[in-house]
Amino acid sequence: MHGRLRKTPRKRLMKNHPAVVVLAAGAGSRYHGTRHKLSEKLGGDTVLVRTLRNAIASEMAVVLVISESLIAEARGLIAPEDMVVVDARSQTGWGMGDSIAAGVSIHASATGWLVLPADMPLVRPSSLRAVAAALDQQPIAFAQHRGRRGHPVGFGAELFSELVMLKGDEGARRLLARYPTAAVELDDPGVLFDIDTVDDLAVAQRSIDGSSTVAL
Repeated sequence: MHGRLRKTPRKRLMKNHPAVVVLAAGAGSRYHGTRHKLSEKLGGDTVLVRTLRNAIASEMAVVLVISESLIAEARGLIAPEDMVVVDARSQTGWGMGDSIAAGVSIHASATGWLVLPADMPLVRPSSLRAVAAALDQQPIAFAQHRGRRGHPVGFGAELFSELVMLKGDEGARRLLARYPTAAVELDDPGVLFDIDTVDDLAVAQRSIDGSSTVAL
């Protein structure tokens, strides 16, 4: 695992905002295409690159937790010091909880953290900003579309000590059960849409092409 606190913020980033923690260290085992789902082409980019571009467009700092095999996808978009690289051969048992903890740890000075799975390339930058703004009111906020909870899920700075202790596949579900939360209703079906199958990828491509909208 590699990563350290950024010493100087980029000028284009908005100050006093949460960081977006993009999770790209999963195996994607439910996807049965010819390559890792995050490496599949989507709208002229890959799934991972499109998710990262949306996160960067939010004008918040972006931290990436990524499998070693996918590093080439992120080069030029995310600085090495803003990456946590996971080697599946030596870090067995790594789960979503470990990824969240690692991402939060390398941007410990943020005012909060928005967790965004990398297989959600249709989440709009404005949706990320809306969830970030809601952290001013509650320690946890999450995106919602038509009453259904989605991503990103945001956590305020007061939860740092608990976030960095997360492990395994449970992620942060227990924190959502223990602390007050704010549901941020958004006109963005992308907050519910992740790519798990080849059919999902085709739906996402049609949405980007404008030939259809995501039906959820």
